[in-house]
Amino acid sequence: MKRFLFIFFSTVVIGFIFYFGMDYQMRLREKSAIIFDLKPYITFASFFSIFIGMLLRLPKLILEIKDKKRWSFDWIKVIVIGIPSLYIAMIPLLAIAYGTNLLFSNAVMLLGDITFTSIAGVIFGYVLLDSLKSNTSSTNKAL
Repeated sequence: MKRFLFIFFSTVVIGFIFYFGMDYQMRLREKSAIIFDLKPYITFASFFSIFIGMLLRLPKLILEIKDKKRWSFDWIKVIVIGIPSLYIAMIPLLAIAYGTNLLFSNAVMLLGDITFTSIAGVIFGYVLLDSLKSNTSSTNKAL
């Protein structure tokens, strides 16, 4: 019952953060259209999607931390999945800073919507926290 309540309240909190974050993002989008400055909107959208991905993995990570095991970091997962998804999530920011001569920037920018880069940001945030793994075998060998 305790685990159910933890997961339920975590879901409610994540839902509220997602709702208010998306509300703020829509206000930034409207303001950006009025003042013709897309930097605040694109910056928030890029980093908010990464934050949401981390929030989605956080409840399970908290439950794993309570087990008090040794930890390791899965570099292969970060390199193979995390770095490419971070690059895709940051393409709009990089395009503003360095132009559209970056690898895959034209293809992503032609989509015309932030959805593709937001999904990549959620993937990166989730993978980042999912790469922290507890080593159950190393603690069993130490005992």
